[in-house]
Amino acid sequence: MLFNSIHFLLFLPVVLAAYAMLRHRGQNRMLLIASYVFYGWWDERFLFLIALSTVVDYWCGLMIGRSRLTGRQRMVASSWLTLSALCFVTINWSAIRFGGSEGISVDWSSLFDPLGVWALGGALGLVAIANLFHRLVTRLDEDRRRKLGLWTSIIANLTVLGIFKYFNFFVGSAEDALQGLGVDAQLMRLDIVLPVGISFYTFQTMCYSIDIYRRKLMPTDRFLDFALYVAYFPQLVAGPIERPNELLPRLQNPRHFELVQIQRGLFLILLGLFKKVAIADGVAVCVNSVYNSTGTASALDIVAATVLFCVQVYCDFSAYSDIARGVSKLLGIDLVTNFRVPFFSRSPAEYWQRWHISLSTWLRDYLFMPLVFLDPRRRIYLALIITMLLSGLWHGAAWNFVLWGGFHGLLLAVHTIYRNRVPILNPDQAISRWSLVAGIALFFTINCYSLLLFRAGSFAQIFDFTTAIVTGAGGIHLSMKLPSLSAALGIPLLFALDMIEYSTGDALAYRRFPAWCRGALYAFLIFIIIMGTGNEPTEFIYFQF
Repeated sequence: MLFNSIHFLLFLPVVLAAYAMLRHRGQNRMLLIASYVFYGWWDERFLFLIALSTVVDYWCGLMIGRSRLTGRQRMVASSWLTLSALCFVTINWSAIRFGGSEGISVDWSSLFDPLGVWALGGALGLVAIANLFHRLVTRLDEDRRRKLGLWTSIIANLTVLGIFKYFNFFVGSAEDALQGLGVDAQLMRLDIVLPVGISFYTFQTMCYSIDIYRRKLMPTDRFLDFALYVAYFPQLVAGPIERPNELLPRLQNPRHFELVQIQRGLFLILLGLFKKVAIADGVAVCVNSVYNSTGTASALDIVAATVLFCVQVYCDFSAYSDIARGVSKLLGIDLVTNFRVPFFSRSPAEYWQRWHISLSTWLRDYLFMPLVFLDPRRRIYLALIITMLLSGLWHGAAWNFVLWGGFHGLLLAVHTIYRNRVPILNPDQAISRWSLVAGIALFFTINCYSLLLFRAGSFAQIFDFTTAIVTGAGGIHLSMKLPSLSAALGIPLLFALDMIEYSTGDALAYRRFPAWCRGALYAFLIFIIIMGTGNEPTEFIYFQF
C-alpha cells in the first residue's frame, strides 16, 4: 500500500479512529493487524517472511538473554509461524469466492498452493526442531548458549535476505564469469519476487538479537509487542531503521497525545507528499528520458539528468521518511530523524551524518566498529571501504551499487587521511562563508557523480556517460524532457526550507514564522501537491531495497 495512494487515504482514517477508541493493549493489537494488512496489500505471501523473522529473533533473543523460553512462549511463537505459513502461503485465497447465488464457493482443485504446502511443511519442521533442541540448548553453558542464539539469528536473517535478494544476482554473475572463460553454463535460478522492504526489517530484527548479546537490551517477554516492533507499518517498507531500545519502549508504554505533536505530524505528512508528488514524480520523467534512453545523450543532458536525479532520490526517499514519521506522530510514537539537509554537506563524513542516518549509524555500530575494533590505526581505511561496499550491496543486487558503495568508501578513507590537514574538510574548524559555500558545491558535484553510478543501468552506460561528461560530447544541446510545473515551483521552495533549517540548525524553525506566513506556506504546499497530482505516479525508489 503506497502512502500516496487512495487506498492509504482510506486506510489511515480507519486506523486512527479505531486507535482513538482503544486502550493501550488494544491499540497495539490493532496496530499489529493494521501493519499486516498494510504490508500484505502488495502480496500476502510476503507476510510469512515477516512472521518467520519475528519468530526466529523472538526465540533467539530469549535464548540469549534469559536462557530458556517458557512453555507458553514456545507455544505462541510456534503457533504464529505455523498459522502464518497456512494463511499466507498455503491457502490460495483467490480460490474462495464470496457472493453470488451460491454464497461462498470454493475451487478445491486450486485451494492449496503446491509450493505453499512445502512451506507449511518446512514451518512445521522448523517448529519441531526448535522445540526438540530447546532443552538441549538450555543445558549449554552461558557463553555457548548466547553465541549460538546470536549466530542463529544472524544466519537465519541473512539466509532469507540472500535467497530472495541476491541468489539470482550471484548466479547470473557466475554465469557471466564462466562465459568469459569460454564455458557456456546455465545455472539454476529461482522464480521469486523481491519482497518489499526486506532489507529494512531484516536489519531491524538482527540488531535486536545483537543488542541483547551485547547486554544493551533485555529481551521482551511479550511476543505480540515484538511482532509489532518488526511489522510497525509507518516505517516498515523504507525505514527509518529503528533500534529496539528506542522503538520497543514506545510501543510497550502507554502513549500521551499533545496538540503540538499532532500538528507536527500533519506537517510532516504534508511535506512528504509535497516532496514525493510534486517534486520527485515531477522530475522522474526527465531523469528517465536520459537514463532509460537507448539513444546518444549529450553531456548537458547527462549533467542535467544527474542533478535532477539527486533531487529525485532525495525528495523520494526523504518523503517516505517524513510521511512515516508524521503518521507515527499521529499515533503518539516518535521515529528517528532520517535526513538532515544532506546536500549542504561539505565532506563525505558529514554527508553520512545527514543522509539515511538510520542506515549509516546501523552500519557504523554493527559492521564498521567490529571491523576496526581489533586494530583501529591499521584497519580503519579497509573497514571504511568494506562497510561502504556492503552498503552498496544492501541497496541492490547489481554491481553498479557495489561500485557506488566503493566510491563512497574511498571518499571516506581519503577524507579520514586529510581531515585534519585541510580545514574545509573538518567541520570542527571555523572557515569563511565563501570557503563553506565552495566546500558544499564541491562535494555536491562529487556526490552527483556518485549518484550517476547509482542510477546507471550498466557499466557500459557508466563508461559512456562519464566519457561524454569529460569530453563534452554533444555540446550544450538539451533534448531531455523538462520538469513539470509542480517540480519547477517546488524545488526553489524546498531549497528555501532546507536553507532555513541548515542556517538555524532547527528542523522546527518554520514554527517560528508569523501565523500568516505559516498559513501561506501550508496553502502553497497544498496547492503544489494538487498541481503535482497530474504527474505520472512512480513507486518509491527505495522499495526495491
